[in-house]
Order: sequence, then structure tokens, then C-alpha cells
Amino acid sequence: MNDNENYEGEDLDNIVILNDEEGNEVKFEFLDLVELDDEEYVVLLPITEDGEEEEEGEVVILKLEDTDEDTEEESYVSVDDDETLNKVFEIFKEKFKDDFDFVD
Repeated sequence: MNDNENYEGEDLDNIVILNDEEGNEVKFEFLDLVELDDEEYVVLLPITEDGEEEEEGEVVILKLEDTDEDTEEESYVSVDDDETLNKVFEIFKEKFKDDFDFVD
């Protein structure tokens, strides 16, 4: 199987494609949706151009916002509050402590 096949069929459900500040498409693997203080946050793992996960294993945490109730569109916004990021990541780590090896 070549790398392009990873994004076809069943694996496509876990792939999120977002645009960075410069308008470039960036692919992420969706890992989890975390609720904190009546807000929802997504935990994403960046994927390199060759389809492999980033070596560092750093995740991206973005806040989920509804943009239009009629179309059910959602948008992701960056979180600048370190305390919120840490809380969301701690919840994620606790949920997946048996699935991932976390390094502090």
C-alpha cells in the first residue's frame, strides 16, 4: 500500500485538513474531543507530507466553535491560555494513558 492510500476509505474519517496562517493545507489525525467548562476542544496530531505522524509527537489543541447553526459548520480557533491548554491535555492524557506513552 502506498502512502496516498492512507487517506482513502476508512482512514479518511480520522483526518482533518486545516489551513495555516499562510493558506497552506495541513493534515492532522483527529485524536479526541475534550469538554472543559462547557467548551469543546479537539486534540489533533500533525501528519507530515509523506503521511507519517510528526516525530516529536506533539499534539495541537484547538477550541471548537460553531460558526453557523443552520449549516452546522464548525471552526477551530487557537487557544492562547496556557492553563486551559494544560487542563485539556491532562484530561486527554488521563483518558489515553494506556494507549500512548506520554513524555513530560
